[in-house]
Amino acid sequence: MKRLFYFVLLLVSVSAVHSCKDLADEDGNPLLDTNTNTGLNGKRALYREITDSDTLATYYYNGLQMSKVTTRGASVRDVQYSGDKISRITFKGFLDSDNNGTLDLDSTSYEQQFTYDGTARLESISEKRSVYKRTPAIPPTTPAGPWVLLTKTQKLYKLVYSSTTGKLSKITMMTGDEVPGAIFGFTDYSETTYEYSGDNVSKVVRSYGPIMSGGAFGTATEKLGYEYTNYDAQINPYTLLPFAYKISFILSTRYGDDKSLMLSPNNPERYSITDLSVPIPDPDLHSTNYNYDPQTYMRKGFGVNYIYKPL
Repeated sequence: MKRLFYFVLLLVSVSAVHSCKDLADEDGNPLLDTNTNTGLNGKRALYREITDSDTLATYYYNGLQMSKVTTRGASVRDVQYSGDKISRITFKGFLDSDNNGTLDLDSTSYEQQFTYDGTARLESISEKRSVYKRTPAIPPTTPAGPWVLLTKTQKLYKLVYSSTTGKLSKITMMTGDEVPGAIFGFTDYSETTYEYSGDNVSKVVRSYGPIMSGGAFGTATEKLGYEYTNYDAQINPYTLLPFAYKISFILSTRYGDDKSLMLSPNNPERYSITDLSVPIPDPDLHSTNYNYDPQTYMRKGFGVNYIYKPL
C-alpha cells in the first residue's frame, strides 16, 4: 500500500513538472490566459495558436519585434527588419496550397522583399518562390528520393489604399514561372478588393486570370468571395502582429484570403466562402462562439486557442 502511495505521488509530481513547463514560453516566461481566471495588464504578445490536436503557429520575438514564426510541418518563417519595418520574410517548409487542411507533400521555399511609400505604408511585395518534390519512400526497403526542383516562380504584389479612409482597398498580383533559357515574363494575375464595416473587413473578392499580350489583364477565369459578419467588440489576437506579416501570411497560398479576418480589430462570429464564378453560388458557411480573457482579448474561436505572453 505504501509503495502504491509513493507511485501515485511520483505521478503527480511528474504531471506538475510538465504542467509548469506547458505554462511557460521558450524563455521560461509564464504564458497567459491558460484558464478563465488569468489575464494581463500591460504589453503582451501573441505566442501560440493551438487546436486540440496540433500546434498551428508559434511566434518568437527579439525584444518587441516578432522575429520568427514556426508552423505545421516544421516550417519556419524568418522575419527581418529595416528599423521598425519588415523588410524581408523567408519561408522554408510545407504549405496547404489548396486550403483543404492538409499540408502539401511538396516542399516550398520563398523570399519576399517589402517596399514602403513615403508615408511608411506597405506599397509592394516582390517574391521569388521554389517548389520541390521527391519520390516517396516505399517501406520497408526503398528510401525516399532526393528533393528535386519542380517550379520556380516570381510574383509582384502591389497594394492600393483608399484616398478617403486610408484603409487597404486593393491588392494586385502578377506571377509567372521561370523557364530555363527563356526571358521571364508575368503570365497570370489576381486582383483582390476589400470592403469594410467600420474598421472591420466585411467582404473580400479575389479574381484570377491570364495576362494578355501588352500586359493587360484578361477576363477572370476564377472568382472567390469571402464575407465576414457578426463582429464582436472585443480584441482580435492578430492586432498584436505586424500588418506586413499578416499580408504576407494571407498571400502565402492561392486560397489564403479566408484569413483576411486577421486584418480586423475585432472578431467575426461568422464568415463564408463563395465561388462567384459559377452560375448559382453556394456559400460555404463557418460560425463560432468566442471565449475571452479579462482584458477582452479573444482566447478561443473557430476551434483555435490563442496563448499570449508578456512583453
